[in-house]
Amino acid sequence: MSGDETLPADPVDNIACLLVPVLGATLLIPSVTVAEMAPMQPVQSVPNSPQWMLGKYEWRNAYVPVVVFEAINGGKLTPLNPQGRMAVLNNTGVDSRLPFIAIPTQGIPRMVRIGESDIVENTLGMKSPFVDMAVKVGMEELVIPNVTALEQAYVDTGLLD
Repeated sequence: MSGDETLPADPVDNIACLLVPVLGATLLIPSVTVAEMAPMQPVQSVPNSPQWMLGKYEWRNAYVPVVVFEAINGGKLTPLNPQGRMAVLNNTGVDSRLPFIAIPTQGIPRMVRIGESDIVENTLGMKSPFVDMAVKVGMEELVIPNVTALEQAYVDTGLLD
Protein backbone atom coordinates (compact mmCIF):
# COMPACT_ATOMS: atom_id res chain seq x y z
CA MET A 1 0.00 0.00 0.00
CA SER A 2 1.13 3.54 -0.60
CA GLY A 3 -0.41 6.95 -0.15
CA ASP A 4 -3.87 7.41 1.37
CA GLU A 5 -5.40 4.00 0.73
CA THR A 6 -8.61 2.34 1.65
CA LEU A 7 -8.73 -1.23 2.81
CA PRO A 8 -12.06 -2.97 2.03
CA ALA A 9 -14.79 -1.58 4.25
CA ASP A 10 -18.23 -0.06 4.37
CA PRO A 11 -17.55 3.66 3.75
CA VAL A 12 -19.82 4.57 6.66
CA ASP A 13 -17.51 3.08 9.29
CA ASN A 14 -14.12 4.02 7.76
CA ILE A 15 -11.55 5.39 10.20
CA ALA A 16 -8.56 7.44 9.04
CA CYS A 17 -5.44 5.79 10.48
CA LEU A 18 -1.68 5.75 10.19
CA LEU A 19 0.36 2.58 9.78
CA VAL A 20 3.53 3.34 11.75
CA PRO A 21 6.52 1.05 11.22
CA VAL A 22 8.57 0.14 14.28
CA LEU A 23 11.11 -2.66 14.54
CA GLY A 24 9.27 -5.98 14.24
CA ALA A 25 5.76 -4.51 14.04
CA THR A 26 3.49 -2.00 12.40
CA LEU A 27 1.39 0.15 14.70
CA LEU A 28 -2.18 1.00 13.73
CA ILE A 29 -2.94 4.44 15.16
CA PRO A 30 -6.11 6.46 14.49
CA SER A 31 -5.19 9.79 12.87
CA VAL A 32 -6.93 11.74 15.65
CA THR A 33 -4.40 10.31 18.12
CA VAL A 34 -1.47 11.75 16.16
CA ALA A 35 -0.64 15.43 16.65
CA GLU A 36 2.05 15.30 13.96
CA MET A 37 4.43 13.01 12.12
CA ALA A 38 7.46 15.23 12.70
CA PRO A 39 10.88 15.03 11.06
CA MET A 40 13.57 13.01 12.79
CA GLN A 41 16.08 15.08 14.71
CA PRO A 42 18.41 14.46 17.64
CA VAL A 43 16.91 13.65 21.03
CA GLN A 44 18.16 15.17 24.28
CA SER A 45 19.08 12.46 26.80
CA VAL A 46 17.45 12.50 30.23
CA PRO A 47 19.50 11.36 33.25
CA ASN A 48 18.10 8.48 35.30
CA SER A 49 15.48 7.59 32.70
CA PRO A 50 14.40 3.99 32.07
CA GLN A 51 16.04 2.14 29.17
CA TRP A 52 12.87 2.43 27.07
CA MET A 53 12.91 6.24 27.22
CA LEU A 54 15.24 7.61 24.58
CA GLY A 55 15.08 11.17 25.90
CA LYS A 56 13.17 14.32 24.99
CA TYR A 57 12.40 15.57 21.51
CA GLU A 58 12.12 19.30 20.84
CA TRP A 59 8.82 19.90 19.06
CA ARG A 60 7.07 23.24 18.66
CA ASN A 61 9.11 24.88 21.44
CA ALA A 62 8.32 22.09 23.91
CA TYR A 63 10.18 18.96 25.00
CA VAL A 64 8.25 15.75 24.41
CA PRO A 65 9.32 12.45 26.06
CA VAL A 66 10.34 9.80 23.52
CA VAL A 67 9.18 6.26 24.31
CA VAL A 68 10.75 3.51 22.21
CA PHE A 69 7.82 1.15 21.62
CA GLU A 70 10.09 -1.84 20.97
CA ALA A 71 12.05 -1.32 24.21
CA ILE A 72 9.06 -0.73 26.51
CA ASN A 73 7.73 -4.07 25.23
CA GLY A 74 10.89 -5.93 26.25
CA GLY A 75 12.85 -5.54 23.00
CA LYS A 76 16.08 -3.75 22.36
CA LEU A 77 16.52 0.00 22.39
CA THR A 78 16.84 0.76 18.70
CA PRO A 79 18.84 3.69 17.33
CA LEU A 80 16.96 6.48 15.60
CA ASN A 81 16.44 5.85 11.90
CA PRO A 82 17.34 9.04 10.00
CA GLN A 83 14.70 8.08 7.39
CA GLY A 84 12.06 7.63 10.11
CA ARG A 85 9.74 10.14 11.69
CA MET A 86 8.74 11.05 15.22
CA ALA A 87 5.09 10.17 15.88
CA VAL A 88 3.97 12.86 18.32
CA LEU A 89 0.84 11.54 20.04
CA ASN A 90 -1.86 13.58 21.77
CA ASN A 91 -2.53 13.25 25.50
CA THR A 92 -5.24 10.77 26.47
CA GLY A 93 -5.90 12.43 29.82
CA VAL A 94 -3.54 10.56 32.16
CA ASP A 95 -1.91 13.79 33.36
CA SER A 96 -2.51 17.30 32.05
CA ARG A 97 1.19 18.10 32.57
CA LEU A 98 1.97 15.58 29.81
CA PRO A 99 0.35 17.00 26.66
CA PHE A 100 2.25 14.72 24.25
CA ILE A 101 4.51 11.69 24.00
CA ALA A 102 6.50 10.62 20.95
CA ILE A 103 7.38 7.28 19.38
CA PRO A 104 10.24 7.09 16.87
CA THR A 105 9.39 5.23 13.68
CA GLN A 106 11.63 2.94 11.65
CA GLY A 107 10.34 4.28 8.34
CA ILE A 108 7.72 6.48 6.74
CA PRO A 109 4.17 6.02 8.11
CA ARG A 110 1.33 5.40 5.65
CA MET A 111 -2.17 6.85 5.68
CA VAL A 112 -5.02 4.35 5.36
CA ARG A 113 -8.78 4.29 5.85
CA ILE A 114 -9.95 1.16 7.62
CA GLY A 115 -13.45 -0.01 8.40
CA GLU A 116 -14.07 -1.23 11.94
CA SER A 117 -15.69 -4.32 10.46
CA ASP A 118 -12.41 -5.17 8.66
CA ILE A 119 -10.39 -5.35 11.88
CA VAL A 120 -10.06 -8.87 13.26
CA GLU A 121 -8.30 -9.65 16.54
CA ASN A 122 -5.05 -11.57 16.06
CA THR A 123 -4.97 -13.85 19.11
CA LEU A 124 -1.44 -14.98 18.18
CA GLY A 125 -0.10 -11.40 17.94
CA MET A 126 1.92 -9.26 20.35
CA LYS A 127 0.67 -9.19 23.95
CA SER A 128 1.76 -6.52 26.42
CA PRO A 129 0.29 -3.94 28.78
CA PHE A 130 1.36 -1.40 26.13
CA VAL A 131 -0.66 -3.11 23.38
CA ASP A 132 -4.42 -2.58 23.24
CA MET A 133 -4.82 -5.33 20.67
CA ALA A 134 -2.98 -7.23 17.97
CA VAL A 135 -5.12 -7.25 14.84
CA LYS A 136 -5.28 -8.38 11.25
CA VAL A 137 -6.62 -6.18 8.51
CA GLY A 138 -6.72 -8.23 5.36
CA MET A 139 -3.34 -9.96 5.25
CA GLU A 140 -1.55 -7.33 7.35
CA GLU A 141 -0.72 -8.01 11.00
CA LEU A 142 -0.86 -4.79 13.01
CA VAL A 143 -0.59 -3.65 16.63
CA ILE A 144 -2.84 -1.06 18.24
CA PRO A 145 -0.73 0.62 20.95
CA ASN A 146 -2.15 1.41 24.38
CA VAL A 147 -1.25 5.11 24.43
CA THR A 148 -2.75 5.57 27.90
CA ALA A 149 -0.42 2.87 29.29
CA LEU A 150 2.57 4.49 27.54
CA GLU A 151 1.69 7.83 29.13
CA GLN A 152 1.21 6.24 32.55
CA ALA A 153 4.59 4.49 32.29
CA TYR A 154 6.24 7.85 31.70
CA VAL A 155 4.31 9.52 34.55
CA ASP A 156 5.39 6.63 36.82
CA THR A 157 9.07 7.41 36.15
CA GLY A 158 8.76 10.57 38.23
CA LEU A 159 10.47 12.54 35.45
CA LEU A 160 7.42 14.66 34.64
CA ASP A 161 8.21 18.36 34.97
